[in-house]
Amino acid sequence: MIEFENVSKQYNQGGYALQDISFSIPDGELVFLAGPSGAGKSTLLKMIAGIEKPSSGRIIVNGQDITRLRAGSIPYLRRKLGLILQDQHLLNDRSVLANVMLPLIVTGASSAEADGRARAALEKVGLADKASAYPLELSGGEQQRIAIARAIVNRPKIILADEPTAFLDRDNANKVLNALKAFRSAGVTCLISSHDEQFLDQASRVIYLQQGRLTDNWHDAA
Repeated sequence: MIEFENVSKQYNQGGYALQDISFSIPDGELVFLAGPSGAGKSTLLKMIAGIEKPSSGRIIVNGQDITRLRAGSIPYLRRKLGLILQDQHLLNDRSVLANVMLPLIVTGASSAEADGRARAALEKVGLADKASAYPLELSGGEQQRIAIARAIVNRPKIILADEPTAFLDRDNANKVLNALKAFRSAGVTCLISSHDEQFLDQASRVIYLQQGRLTDNWHDAA
């Protein structure tokens, strides 16, 4: 469960990134977050991951009020999240398999366990045959699916994806979206930001933002 209760984010200059946002997302739901550039989508996702803190309001993630978490507890929160950014931050001097294994190695998993789970994650995104390749040898769509594999290797309860299809052609964008839908089918909660109206038409639910506020539909937010 993700729940926002009257959440606002105000920066020092006095401007608001988000204003009085309230919504809830139950476990296992796939939700799109829509709105134009600057609407507050990235800020909202970063708040769920504990990267940004709200100026007011409460954010509940998996039953925990994360606005009250101490800084030392944030890394443990993020281990339960799969975070997919527009810039994948893949390490180009390591193989695809090593990139996907990294979150497990950091948390103390054995090499054997990390290897097995990373290969399983690659299988889920349809790239098991690319395990020994290096990121720069892959297409943009393949790199984004590698980022998804890395995000889910820790078996997160929640996946947060910030414009994961923004720079992809339609075919690769569909592959990325289908990979995320597959995790939702396995009970993972997915919150995906997107400005792509074609994808929004496929969604069972969309949260729209405009200038930091909730709005009713795509046409208001565009």
